[in-house]
Amino acid sequence: MSTKQKSPKIIARNINRIYHIKNNSDGKMTEFQAIKELDLIVNKGEFLAIVGPSGCGKSTFLDMIAGLAKPSSGEIFIDDKLITGPALDRGIVLQGYALFPWRTIRKNVEFGLEVKKIPKNQRVEISQKFLELVGLEKFADRYPHELSGGMKQRVAIARALAYDPEVLLMDEPFAAVDAQTRETLQEELLRIWEKTKKTIVFVTHGIDEAVFLADRVAVMSTNPGSIKEIIDINLPRPRDGIRSSAEFGWYRHKIWELLQNEPTTADKKLPDIDVAESISTSAAL
Repeated sequence: MSTKQKSPKIIARNINRIYHIKNNSDGKMTEFQAIKELDLIVNKGEFLAIVGPSGCGKSTFLDMIAGLAKPSSGEIFIDDKLITGPALDRGIVLQGYALFPWRTIRKNVEFGLEVKKIPKNQRVEISQKFLELVGLEKFADRYPHELSGGMKQRVAIARALAYDPEVLLMDEPFAAVDAQTRETLQEELLRIWEKTKKTIVFVTHGIDEAVFLADRVAVMSTNPGSIKEIIDINLPRPRDGIRSSAEFGWYRHKIWELLQNEPTTADKKLPDIDVAESISTSAAL
């Protein structure tokens, strides 16, 4: 997919995130800058992956797009509207599933529709559509504990899509499943994306995953986090069998090189802190 013909959906301008932390040794407050001067444009209908070292701020940035966290300075817009908090134009999928254990699979998928006050008969129709989309229509009356990890993640994706958000935000959604299931879910996600044409921002540590899924890959540097480079992934779609190609290997190696010599948070000497200013977020949907 060429992004040149696409119109901007998400615009992040000069994003900074500073945490105020207390030093255990002397009790003084100091600052730790997690993100510095981050600028990014995500185009409408684009699949953008973000990769970077642990601690580079990629999940923090995703939380800001979701409206679950705020930048210390800078602004993020969706369709030229400033993000000031969570809203139903954004769906969130996390690696921890965040399903309600007391609700059936169908009722989990319908949760966002209930928030939007969609009538019951329409909720059933919509949930059925998205359960079929992720291949779980036969499990509609089961409960989360009866499903495998991969199936739970499909439910989370169906729930995020069911209330028709314009943007789907995904933070390491397949990290907790085995390698074979992960590849299957990646293929399912691309199939869903090609059908729905949602704008997707996908955070991952996996270089192969990013190259396989994305139109573009934003590579982040760390200490503090910023966009180091954006790579256009000019691989044909659908991408069945593409992983073994020389072109795929070239993109993988290019991103791997960009990530070399990028220290993780653990590599950087931080103050002996007590309690950092922290953000506790949970996905409401």
